Amino acid sequence: MIDLGADEAIGETPVNRYEIPQERPKPAASAEARPATVPAPEEKVDTAAEALALARAAGSLEALRDAVAGFEHCDLKRGARNLVFSDGNPKARVMIVGEAPGREEDIQGKPFVGRSGQFLDRMFAAIGLDRTAPDAEHALYITNPIPWRPPENRDPTREEIAMLKPFLLRHIELADPDVLVLMGNWACTALLGRAGITRLRGNWQTVLGKPAMPMTHPAYLLRTPAAKREAWADLLEIQARLRALA
Repeated sequence: MIDLGADEAIGETPVNRYEIPQERPKPAASAEARPATVPAPEEKVDTAAEALALARAAGSLEALRDAVAGFEHCDLKRGARNLVFSDGNPKARVMIVGEAPGREEDIQGKPFVGRSGQFLDRMFAAIGLDRTAPDAEHALYITNPIPWRPPENRDPTREEIAMLKPFLLRHIELADPDVLVLMGNWACTALLGRAGITRLRGNWQTVLGKPAMPMTHPAYLLRTPAAKREAWADLLEIQARLRALA
């Protein structure tokens, strides 16, 4: 060893440099080097169940209106100006369920206030009913299955109708009319689960134990004057049913 230039021992035991050394333990990773914790996915909200719970908890029409106004899961609310909840006398014997609010309804926050609404008023005035009447016998009460205007006046989707249906059913329960009028396809879709108003109109249905008359929407009647005769027959049916229930 001295001949090779090694004149001092560093360790007490000889080391074989040809052996594979054991791996040294790795130092603990610093906080900066640790992988970020992946957040748990958010729970999906059952919007229909939440709507049902809110609707059932409402003990009055005022409480129901507040519940609908506070419901945050319908995207239609974000693009609408106003909540369109109802119009007329809530003690009326006749409750009309329309379609989705349009531009004028969105501006005023009331259902059926545009040209179609004016025609609707004339239709029911012909059988002695008026949304402004103070007595229940001659009054009308009006709502929609959708309380916010869809963008660009598009049709509501079946998902939107299903999401908001608990509020509509509770609305009918609280108003407790003698007769329902399902004005147009979307009212029939919401409350009967089917459309095809030209086949359904004039044929009594039952909703929540109440007689319900499907009718063609005033907008359709304005476009199709020949259908007004059928609408008049439906109005006379409603008048006769009210007299029979009196």
